[in-house]
Amino acid sequence: MFIRKTVKRYKDQVYTNYLLVEAVSTPRGPRQRTICSLGDLSPGPRLKWMGLVGRVEAALQGQVPLEEPDPLVEGIVARIRAAESSARHAELVAVHTDQVSTEKARTAGAVHVGHQLWDRLGLGTILRESGLSERARLLSEVMVLNRLVAPCAEYAMPDWVQRTALSDVLRVDLGELSDEALYRNLDRLYPNRKGIEEALAEREKTLFNLDDTYFLYDLTSTYFEGQCLSNPKAQRGYSRDQRPDCKQVVVGLVLDRDGFPKAHEIFEGNRVDRTTLEEMLGILETRSGRQGGGTVIVDRGMAYEENLAQIRAHGHHYLVTCRQSERQAWFDQLEDEQGWEELIREPSPRNQAQKKSRVWIKRGETAENLYVLCRSEGRQAKDEAIRAKQEKRLLTDLTRLQSRIAKGRLMQSAKVYEAIGRLKERYPRVARYWQIDYDEAQHQLRFAEDRDKKQRAKSLDGTYLLKTDRKDLTAEEAWRLYILLTRVEDAFRDMKSPLSERPIFHHLQHRVETHIFLCVLAYHLLVAIEKSFLDQGIHTSWATLREQLSTHQVVTTVLPTSDGHLLKIRKATTPEPQHRLIYRVLGIPEEVMVPVKVWLPAGEVNAAP
Repeated sequence: MFIRKTVKRYKDQVYTNYLLVEAVSTPRGPRQRTICSLGDLSPGPRLKWMGLVGRVEAALQGQVPLEEPDPLVEGIVARIRAAESSARHAELVAVHTDQVSTEKARTAGAVHVGHQLWDRLGLGTILRESGLSERARLLSEVMVLNRLVAPCAEYAMPDWVQRTALSDVLRVDLGELSDEALYRNLDRLYPNRKGIEEALAEREKTLFNLDDTYFLYDLTSTYFEGQCLSNPKAQRGYSRDQRPDCKQVVVGLVLDRDGFPKAHEIFEGNRVDRTTLEEMLGILETRSGRQGGGTVIVDRGMAYEENLAQIRAHGHHYLVTCRQSERQAWFDQLEDEQGWEELIREPSPRNQAQKKSRVWIKRGETAENLYVLCRSEGRQAKDEAIRAKQEKRLLTDLTRLQSRIAKGRLMQSAKVYEAIGRLKERYPRVARYWQIDYDEAQHQLRFAEDRDKKQRAKSLDGTYLLKTDRKDLTAEEAWRLYILLTRVEDAFRDMKSPLSERPIFHHLQHRVETHIFLCVLAYHLLVAIEKSFLDQGIHTSWATLREQLSTHQVVTTVLPTSDGHLLKIRKATTPEPQHRLIYRVLGIPEEVMVPVKVWLPAGEVNAAP
């Protein structure tokens, strides 16, 4: 509590009044509430004010003073209690308990968290500074929160909004929201994507004290339903989704070491990974404002010499996984059992399906680069499984080809060699240790295993080679930096599963790119939520939190009074312990909304709230 002085002037007269005020927490932040008016106390110095406030607080708590009671304090306490009593009696009503009902129950917890993080990241301000109107900002928030909470197509979003307490949380009537308004908002967002992404990355860097000296870059694909004839970027290519029958686009994403997106770009569906690096480095410089001095971490698909030259030309260092041919040059060192250092790989905090595994590393150097030889316990089992699967498929296809030739269905030698070439291209991991021969005179196909080559391939299972031009790193530091690349995989996994980036049903290029941009914005919220938990040592996922929050709701309680009226009170249910824990960790208020009370005459049962 504290005392506030107020002064008013009326007809050349000055009137002084003192108010007893306290700070209260509201969904919109801390506010000040007047407890009672003290009149013209003329209380003197500020220290005397504090003494008066302390004695009033002690008296309200039932403490008995040691000295003689202060009439001033007793009078103030009496006024406060009289005001409280009056307020309580004003709220007392006689209710028919057997007729009490509840209605319009809406899930509120997840959208409340999403809205609070939207405000914390300053997205409303960023969109306003990008030139978007208040209505466009509102629709953009609705669309991003939908991606975060329960992803669906634009035509289904209005129905989703009505099933949630989003109108209560945002304090806006969304009853007339239409899918056409949402489609048009995609068009408004499209030209502002780059500026929004740049401003958001800068905001997060300050808010979370992020390190922007490491850049994790990887790509994924996302496929379409339909032909997408109006989108030139929709092409068939290598599908990470195992959907080669569908057209797709390739999504490139750059993260910092904490997993926050720095930049993204949409490429043609048939774009080769290594051809995107130069373009992405330019985009990163534009959106992050950083000109060199960082370390770019990429996988073996972008480990070609021209890619490394591109990274150096932009003033960055590189850390990459070497390609197969370069790894084989280190085969003797990989076979040598001396000099290995054992490490424990902890599971990714954002991927609880992973388990601890052991890794052995060894340092190697040349004049230009530091090399780190790695042998992974978990990766060995994975390599064995992939090789066995590909070998089984290769043998099945070779047997089919052999049968076609034997039955005379394939007689032209050129066609036979063409088919053999396609199989070698399809199964490069295992075809190199199978000898495949075609006898043109006898029209026979023979294939046999090269045991020495196969044994050499098996001995490389679970091994990989890292390369960096940063010789100041230890072998362990280089390896731990490289495994940060799994955070990009986690990001793609989150965007495709809980955020439902795929499949895409839009056909226009700008709407496809804006759809993916909304998923990226939702991922910004997701990673900010999960980082808040990780910073407090709690390893959990947004999918788990979202499920727990689903039981925190907003409901309208209908109270029929004895005088024939109805009192409708719309407010959130009392948070359960798991809800309180989530809100406390995130540092957001438990109050989802300001309660709304409406008195209705008898018979008007359908009125709001």
